Amino acid sequence: MAPAVTAGSGDPRTARTRGRLREALLEACEEQPLDRVSVSEIVRRAGVGRATFYLHYDDLRALAVDACAEIVRQAVDALHAWDGAPPGPDAPPAELTGLLGAVRDRAEVYRSLLGAGGGGPLGALLHEELRARSLAELGRRRPAGTGADVIASAVAGLFAGVLADWVHERIDATPAQLAGKIWRMLVAVHATAASHGQGTPTAGPSTPLR
Repeated sequence: MAPAVTAGSGDPRTARTRGRLREALLEACEEQPLDRVSVSEIVRRAGVGRATFYLHYDDLRALAVDACAEIVRQAVDALHAWDGAPPGPDAPPAELTGLLGAVRDRAEVYRSLLGAGGGGPLGALLHEELRARSLAELGRRRPAGTGADVIASAVAGLFAGVLADWVHERIDATPAQLAGKIWRMLVAVHATAASHGQGTPTAGPSTPLR
């Protein structure tokens, strides 16, 4: 089975081919929804044969997940872009605002890959990766059995859902405004968890995301 997400092949030709296929998919999604894109169109745009496509990916969804991997990595990093004491609820990381600006600049692409409410290949991968990162961070800072699993799921679901609804124009906000709203909600998730006995944040009641 071909990998759903590129794991860094040591073969430069493989990396180039997958890169061309990913970019072809993103270009196609600027013009039409993912469910209207065909393998034939992707291989034509990428300048490769159909057999080459199936050598690297099982189907278009696997390619879509791979194409989403970089923006997902950026999103996860943006939500954890601080060391030591975290920013307060009114000071979201600058990286988060920057990420949302990049998403807005390619809104047509992400609207195709991120279903309303947080579905689609981008939503699924974002939820999975953000939950895993949050669990790892929380595990280093909280005792076992303090609700890290619930907090991580809440963080992942909240961010993916809000981002999706913003991309689908259900939320009216600039990137800076949305970053502030998201950050305050995530801070509140952690504060609420702490107040219900699911662990005390190490840096005070406003500690988010870790």
